[in-house]
Amino acid sequence: MLEFKPLTIEDKEIFDKYLQDYRFSTCEYSFTSLLIWRKGCDISYTILDDALIIKKRGFDDNYYFMQPIGYTDKSLKDIVENLKEYRQVNDMPYLFGDAEDGFLEDLKKIYSNMHVEEDIDNFDYIYDTQKLMTLSGKKLHSKKNHYNRFIKTYNYETRDFFEPEVKEDLLKASQIWYNTKNSANKYLYYELEGITEISNYMEKLNLMAAAVYVDDEISAFTIGEKVNSDMGIIHIEKGFPNINGIYTFINKYFVEKYLPDVKYINREQDLGLEGLRKAKKSYHPIIMGKKYCISV
Repeated sequence: MLEFKPLTIEDKEIFDKYLQDYRFSTCEYSFTSLLIWRKGCDISYTILDDALIIKKRGFDDNYYFMQPIGYTDKSLKDIVENLKEYRQVNDMPYLFGDAEDGFLEDLKKIYSNMHVEEDIDNFDYIYDTQKLMTLSGKKLHSKKNHYNRFIKTYNYETRDFFEPEVKEDLLKASQIWYNTKNSANKYLYYELEGITEISNYMEKLNLMAAAVYVDDEISAFTIGEKVNSDMGIIHIEKGFPNINGIYTFINKYFVEKYLPDVKYINREQDLGLEGLRKAKKSYHPIIMGKKYCISV
């Protein structure tokens, strides 16, 4: 039977070995994403036929495998058959989750009998970088108004994560933000833990972060990364809603400052939360990063 090891920061080199040549299109296969949710989603891994196998618990408390990383045309069927045995013994409702289009197509070459569901609540919102930087066009006119109102109304400044005291302020702000939300939501707690963890390994994870201060008080912060020449991911974005336009400002500022040279910005999923879905749609994504749940 396969044995899985819980994910830690010490596993970054192993994951880098497998992920460096895989041009993923969704946020799930970023090592940072996995590290943030390693406790909340009980993420663990093993190596099978020289492929990286990641096991994960979804927000519905069901376990599944993410798509194998590093498989070949020859090895894929043996890998899937091994995982099917594990699934049967461990009563997993479906075999793969967070599966991307390329993997689905590879499976179709081998298996004719599959059950495939689009995991719509976990589709990623992917935007044109230039549009986020300029807020140009009729569709984003209201966003530009919010941005302009913010810069005219408030006495603000921006600071990089690595400037003195910003890390401490960021962690305090994330705790305050969490306290204003429903603390009974265990996944917000795990996200808070994830923010604390990645803030200790910013350089090792090649992350970028910035904070916005209004009247010398931190009012918003963002943590993101450039995952390849085409795409940047915004992993964390928090702001205090009493500051009008703060989210519009930090969204535009962060992309301009840290990710101006990528084509696309991935702002992750909405988790089926209506308010979050409305906010993400309001920036008019040009692509939805599809993910699938698959049983073979």
